[in-house]
Amino acid sequence: MNLDAPKITIAIDGYSGCGKSTTAKGVARRLNYLYIDSGSMYRAVTLYFLNNNIPFDKENREMLNALEDIHITFEINPQTGLHEVVLNGERVETLIRTPKVAESVSPVSIHPPVRHAMVRLQQELGKGGGIVMDGRDIGTVVFPNAELKVFMSADVKVRALRRQAELAENGIHLSLEDILSNLENRDTIDSSRAEGPLKKAIEAREIDTSKITVEAQIDTVCHWAEEIIQMGGNPTSPDFKRTKNNV
Repeated sequence: MNLDAPKITIAIDGYSGCGKSTTAKGVARRLNYLYIDSGSMYRAVTLYFLNNNIPFDKENREMLNALEDIHITFEINPQTGLHEVVLNGERVETLIRTPKVAESVSPVSIHPPVRHAMVRLQQELGKGGGIVMDGRDIGTVVFPNAELKVFMSADVKVRALRRQAELAENGIHLSLEDILSNLENRDTIDSSRAEGPLKKAIEAREIDTSKITVEAQIDTVCHWAEEIIQMGGNPTSPDFKRTKNNV
């Protein structure tokens, strides 16, 4: 990669369990970009609410006060080389992946004050480009001017099987039916919320990950990114020839 090449912003949105984070990490590693998992930030807020008995069934004063006490940063894990979330000085990467947090993160993240706080932080982290960020509203709300927007989807049963295997690797064993129910509930909440709903940006290129490998997903996004970088970071350049937008 040419060190003088423009640093673009890559926004990857999509459904839970479709491979967004794995693909985003691989793209960031290959391009030597910063990777930020926006979902981990919402999970960190959720963990704080659960640990401190903050009600989140509706917006309330306790929630607003708690948001002022929540400080989220990212630090590199020396073993993996990846940025991991730090909540109020504590590494919580493992704690935010539990089923209890997974069940509660969508109900927490529907609240406008929570989303406003996280979007401000995400935009601060991503200013200047050279970033790959994945989530639900990255290309539509957080970085509406991102040079490359990608929307990822996959069959819900495929997503559930992947999530089941991921949890099992961490010693958490859940039935496929429970995971399916959780994913379908999250899809409904994420797509229908008033603030920052999950939806495909008009300019986004789509990847259905149901039947393709992770390496193919990374290859595709990197190819799109390198095309844009070669055009000076301007995907609207008249010299820019779009390849097929859907995979």
